[in-house]
Amino acid sequence: MNFSHSIKQYIFPFLVVLMRMAFGGGWLLAGVTKITDKGWFREPSVFLQDYLETALTKPNVPEFYKEFIKHLCIPYVDFYNYVIPVVQIVIGILLIVGLCTLPSILICLFMHINFILSGNMNLLSLVLYTSAFGLLLSGSYTYLFSLDQLFQRVPAFAQKKISKSDRMTVNNRSVVN
Repeated sequence: MNFSHSIKQYIFPFLVVLMRMAFGGGWLLAGVTKITDKGWFREPSVFLQDYLETALTKPNVPEFYKEFIKHLCIPYVDFYNYVIPVVQIVIGILLIVGLCTLPSILICLFMHINFILSGNMNLLSLVLYTSAFGLLLSGSYTYLFSLDQLFQRVPAFAQKKISKSDRMTVNNRSVVN
């Protein structure tokens, strides 16, 4: 067995699973700190209202997104105040255990897009956004050691493809290691 085969077979899948769990841990931590440290539930809407009003003053926030903030976010800031940390916690847990992985990653991407559009482009945002795409593009490796794999809920596009030679070997029952 050569080194490149070892990387593909063992190291890369391990890194993808580690990335999924770390990504989930980051979302879980973000939700928990909002509830415990920032007082999102003690002083409802204060932090989020300030955040949204600040976003309206930033020159790098697109006009369409400023309209979105004015008409759909600020009027319902109390609702978003409770939903955001709860969704972050739930998504974090789902990613760590690997349940509903694809919808969880898509929700993360949606939340990241909103965060970036609100004028908060930084290195951490880019790393998290790139990690989400990395998980989407990792195919079947994203589902290793996951409840999705255990319950056989891996989407068809992410299932590992069996090559023609492997299929013939299995059909002829001449499996050679």
